[in-house]
Amino acid sequence: MTRNIADIRRDYEGGRLDEDQAIDSPMALFDEWLTLALDSEGLDANAMTLATVDSQGFPHARVVLLKGLDERGLVFYTNYHSHKGSELTNVPHAALVFWWPSVSRQVRIEGRVEQISESESDAYFASRPRTSQLGAWIATQSVVIPNRTWIEERERRFERAYEGQEIPRPIHWGGYRVIPHMIEFWQGQPSRLHDRIRYEQRDGTWHHFRLAP
Repeated sequence: MTRNIADIRRDYEGGRLDEDQAIDSPMALFDEWLTLALDSEGLDANAMTLATVDSQGFPHARVVLLKGLDERGLVFYTNYHSHKGSELTNVPHAALVFWWPSVSRQVRIEGRVEQISESESDAYFASRPRTSQLGAWIATQSVVIPNRTWIEERERRFERAYEGQEIPRPIHWGGYRVIPHMIEFWQGQPSRLHDRIRYEQRDGTWHHFRLAP
């Protein structure tokens, strides 16, 4: 290692986040933050770390893309037979983390997870570029494969199979919705004295409070 990572530092700066600024709906506040992040971060603003737990209790995390947002929750798409799909079948709960360095903001979300409806998955699949639609058939996600050539040969096979045809959504591919019960907003501040506002849902009502940095 050529650099001492212990010496890498930055001072965070951003707008204040106070309790009286926290609106009643955390999803509405998240939508405001995401809108700003889309302007400042560009194409990576909807990237989020998704953490799941397997049947042995071991955690697993990876970056996926947020593709839907409303008062019901946050939606992403994947292969249901992937490792994360299997983990969510056994333990239907997940944690999400968004990190937007240009505005010194982080959002943590925890909640239960459910598959979205087939009609919702069909509609999103139909909106994808054709290459991405083919990719859902080509990629047997998380399965051990011999080499890159295996993927390239499989790609050519599916291209021939669907040449001149509409590509249907694979039944093993679709969306999940994370239904939050906790959302925490983190606004970086100088001297590591960050602002943190946490929302928790109790009996169907959101309550929020401030946390120490």
